[in-house]
Amino acid sequence: MCGIIGYIGDKKASDILISGLSHLEYRGYDSAGIALMHGKDIDIYKAEGKLVNLIEVLKTKQDVCEKSKIGIGHIRWATHGLPTTINAHPHTCNCKNLTLVHNGIIENYQELKEELLAKGCIFKSQTDTEVAAHLIANEYGKTNNLLKAMQNAVKKIKGAFAFCAIHKKEPDRIVVAKRNAPLVIGVGQNENFIASDIPAIIEYTKKAIYLSDHQVGVVKKDSIEIYDENDSLISNKIELLPFEAIAISKMGYKHFMLKEIHEQGDVIRNILSGKLISPKDSIVLEDFKLTKEQINKIKRVQIIACGTSLHAGLVGKYIIEKFAKIPTDVEPSSEYIYRDTIADENTLVIGISQSGETADTISAIKQVKENNSHIAIITNRTDSTMARLADSLLAINAGIEVSVAATKSYIAQLISLYLLAIFLGEAKEISCYKDEIINLKQELIKLPNKIEELLEHTENIKTIAKKYSSFKDFIFIARGINYPSALEGALKLKEISYINATGYGAGELKHGPIAMLDSDMPVLAILNTGIVYDKVLSNCEEAKARQARLIGVADYIAPKDKDLFDDLIMIPKVSDTLSPAVNIVVLQLLAYYIAEYLGKDVDQPRNLAKSVTVE
Repeated sequence: MCGIIGYIGDKKASDILISGLSHLEYRGYDSAGIALMHGKDIDIYKAEGKLVNLIEVLKTKQDVCEKSKIGIGHIRWATHGLPTTINAHPHTCNCKNLTLVHNGIIENYQELKEELLAKGCIFKSQTDTEVAAHLIANEYGKTNNLLKAMQNAVKKIKGAFAFCAIHKKEPDRIVVAKRNAPLVIGVGQNENFIASDIPAIIEYTKKAIYLSDHQVGVVKKDSIEIYDENDSLISNKIELLPFEAIAISKMGYKHFMLKEIHEQGDVIRNILSGKLISPKDSIVLEDFKLTKEQINKIKRVQIIACGTSLHAGLVGKYIIEKFAKIPTDVEPSSEYIYRDTIADENTLVIGISQSGETADTISAIKQVKENNSHIAIITNRTDSTMARLADSLLAINAGIEVSVAATKSYIAQLISLYLLAIFLGEAKEISCYKDEIINLKQELIKLPNKIEELLEHTENIKTIAKKYSSFKDFIFIARGINYPSALEGALKLKEISYINATGYGAGELKHGPIAMLDSDMPVLAILNTGIVYDKVLSNCEEAKARQARLIGVADYIAPKDKDLFDDLIMIPKVSDTLSPAVNIVVLQLLAYYIAEYLGKDVDQPRNLAKSVTVE
């Protein structure tokens, strides 16, 4: 969740570190810091809050900044200790020879801390990272070699980490290590870069080495050496980075979130390209590796994910069970890993993650691989840890998503699940939905235009957003395939506006939540023409009878029923089956405009991180 940047070369390190950290702000953070090496001195600068506070600190240190060509930087999302300057990274040992930044969680830090206290180490912060700094420094005292010290130290650490370390006695290198936390080395000409994610370095290089778990590296300005868990030197595998620098530009939009909402039509086109040729042709998923014979042996599907990706998985359950006739379970990864899961070689496990670095989902995938289940990964990052664990990979091709609140990646996950459900159904030759599948394919092809039509007429949504921006609580209701839309709509609103929003199955409203309804509790109901329309309408009447303010999102409302609603948002006509892909755009916009009216930090909401790399 924290952001790491490192630079070694001939340029002004502070400029590159600050630029890199600015491109990692989307990950979520509460403090920032950098360490600059010049000669055999290391100077550390930290600040609470946003990166701009650190920039102000550096304005008074231009003499050091001009001289420094080597440095490491960090933005911190607090896990151990308050978000204070003293807890901010980088951290040092007592002699201040070694300086370290860290992403992840050290699970055995208390035991290590007790051992280090007994050896005379003095701790200044509340963080687990300072324990690692003392530990590596302690190992350095035995070896006088930063590489060896890192290799020895990481063998004693339990948990997840990406480390970057520099040492006064070895001023020509940065030593890095990785386990269960992302870290990439950018390869340049007489300069090299280190980062926890590509956006931090994409403007400087298009070449990178992705570290694997248990690897340790020595990065100099003109060389890179990578060592495996047995401390053996291995050959470097240099890959081309998949993004361009323009991908992290707002392109004239006020916020990245709004830009990414407007990109969703093109995102859908990118996913469908080469996979959906025509309504009468079978879906093509070249990277799905199960044969028809193997697909017909699947007895169960398990979808594991977190947050927004979990909501996409819930839609996936509806369509996989409908079109492929395979029982499908959906579970939060964070719960999946702490129970006795039932999975075997006849189970298809689908892991979903925008970043491909979600720690809970990675742990769940590793756990279930031991049962010989087939692992299919749906992710936006083909360079991620989850992608590398996959037996089959469904890349959603949404491009870099900078805003913390997921928008275009969610709709990309939805479309990928529609394609997969149809693909599985066609492989099983289930004929009862043949005509409906052809119609669904036709709708998928037209879907980008319908979303863009909706995005061209947002004035009504803006008006409604302003009207309801002062409310402190919100309820979203829906049934059937749009129940997950209610969950995701509520999540979006609470993420970026901090309004207490909750999603419910509309039929559950009367089983408790109805007690909260009054004129201060808006209820947003999702109604689409289909089998649950009349039932949701009845639930709306129940809410209205309790004086709740009622917002309807629908593709059709009978004239006689329009007076039931205080406000209506109409969407383009679409089948009930595909309606989640259109409804969610309305809910994203509503959340966005409410947060904007409230003056919230839309792209970087408090306490949240884009890539949750800790359990």
